[in-house]
Amino acid sequence: MLFCSNTFMTIAWYGHLRFRDRPLIEVIVVSWLIAFFEYCFQVPANRIGYGEFTAYQLKIIQEIVTLIVFAVFAFLYLGEAPRWNYVGSFVCILGAVVFAFWGKV
Repeated sequence: MLFCSNTFMTIAWYGHLRFRDRPLIEVIVVSWLIAFFEYCFQVPANRIGYGEFTAYQLKIIQEIVTLIVFAVFAFLYLGEAPRWNYVGSFVCILGAVVFAFWGKV
């Protein structure tokens, strides 16, 4: 569910970058319509996960899923190759995830 919700949100937030010739109000409205589907997956995912994970842990999981989805999206849709410093940054964030779940796994 988190991967589905993050896919919709990434499209809503960044999909319009390939359509810079479109009016801003148009891309805002389309982005909001796409974001609706993100909520249809995100809200149930958080409800299901809360209790098994703390709210902090849910947010941390959501952030790493967001980075994974975004990296794939940026490469495939926007045609942006990852640079070494982006990969290093993602590794640091992954370390933060491990640190947040220390003792849980």
